[in-house]
Amino acid sequence: MNGPQRSLAATVRHHLLNPAALGYLLVVAAVLGWVGADLLFVEHQDASLAGVWAFVVTAPTSWLFLALPGPLPWAGVVIGALFQAAVLGTAYHRFSGRLPHRTGTNGA
Repeated sequence: MNGPQRSLAATVRHHLLNPAALGYLLVVAAVLGWVGADLLFVEHQDASLAGVWAFVVTAPTSWLFLALPGPLPWAGVVIGALFQAAVLGTAYHRFSGRLPHRTGTNGA
């Protein structure tokens, strides 16, 4: 092993608490709020397609859950949002030069 191991909470915090991941999660929360408001407060003659936007902003991960029965596709929205946020967080750290410094025992 090269250096100390990070706990799961520290790893999640590292990948999700940065501007890119938090901005993405804010967009997803805004879309889900809009979908909820449309569902609760707007009268439609026929079905509304507002719920589709929750799957669009969390695609392609959430699309893997669309064929599942019951409320499981909505679990795909949550999993998709967290997965995409983690990927964006990793990319943010890699491209901004904020990679964690690892302390090794290589004598350097």
